[in-house]
Amino acid sequence: MPAFPSPSRSPGPHAAGLARLPPGRVLVAVSGGVDSAVAAWILREQGWQVMGATLRVFPPGDPALLREGFSDPETTIQRAEGVCRLLDIPHRVMEVTAVFRRRVLSPFFRYYETGLTPNPCVWCNPGVKWNALLRTAREMGCAHVATGHYARTEVLQGRVRLLRGRDPAKDQSYALYRLGQEALQRTVFPLGGLHKQEVRRIAQEQGIPGWDLPESQDLCFLASGGLGACLSRNISTAPGPVVDRDGVLLGTHKGLVFFTVGQRKGLGIPRGRPIYVIRKEPWANRLVVGPREALQRRFFSVRDVCWVSEAPPPFGTRITAEVELRFRSRPIPGVIHPARDRNADLALAAHDQPVAPGQSAVWYRGDVLLGGGIICPDPPPAGTPQSSTP
Repeated sequence: MPAFPSPSRSPGPHAAGLARLPPGRVLVAVSGGVDSAVAAWILREQGWQVMGATLRVFPPGDPALLREGFSDPETTIQRAEGVCRLLDIPHRVMEVTAVFRRRVLSPFFRYYETGLTPNPCVWCNPGVKWNALLRTAREMGCAHVATGHYARTEVLQGRVRLLRGRDPAKDQSYALYRLGQEALQRTVFPLGGLHKQEVRRIAQEQGIPGWDLPESQDLCFLASGGLGACLSRNISTAPGPVVDRDGVLLGTHKGLVFFTVGQRKGLGIPRGRPIYVIRKEPWANRLVVGPREALQRRFFSVRDVCWVSEAPPPFGTRITAEVELRFRSRPIPGVIHPARDRNADLALAAHDQPVAPGQSAVWYRGDVLLGGGIICPDPPPAGTPQSSTP
């Protein structure tokens, strides 16, 4: 085991941004990966009394999980336990299998069934992860919780503001926009002021395994490349027509669930120029494709809006901001018009990015995350039977 500096040592520049909080007892979400491990190490270095906890999202010993494309939950827990042993901190497993299925998996499948493109991280963070962390923290006498997310917070006039992480290539504030003030007030983000290469360097110096592994691009509950198997085994699919914007038949798709707005590869339609998925029409089981410029959708609505760094503005307010349509996508200047019932209408500057119903539009002012909401689908033609929106 490598020698870890004692809590009395100077925390060094990597701990900048934590000075406003006196060290106390903190519960760290440990995933077994390098980011959460370094987050725990930094807090330990600062003098915090660190405890680790890991979510168990699937029941142990279920052989069907791997066949269905899910990751092995016990492997994650074993890695997290190893990290905690290395750091000499206690570890607890948080059982969340029932709530994870109800609040993440069920809507994940329902979104795909209704032609939407889900982003389960934005539901899981407030509805599962932080709920479990805060509950467990209370049980263990921890005043704060911490994660390895690349995001920052600051307090202004009594309200916690959520900020982008310093590393633009790793900023994860987008996935946290649904966290409320209570959660943010008790959360510490030790990596918010760091770049990924600094985190890797710390992990290498301290003998934390995985410091040189490539970044994972998959959802945490799926095995590498497991999305196709997961959808095939859990959602009924049927082939249907692929058409252009004029309704001309171009081919046949294998199931709408396997495609998302903005997708270019895997369409299987030879054309003289690149074509993209520009719309999914679940009422007709139809995939509409076209040129990249057809992706532009400047005006749309969002629902289930969360206002984060500022109090919800009154109806009729006009908010200018920069809008991200997907995780770490290029910000687009736009105007948000708050509507009633936690809805909002967005008007964006000209762009060619995909606007995928079911994904989140999140708006910023500089580094400050103001709010966000779920992108609504275009309504089907009049008289078309509609499925219920998740």
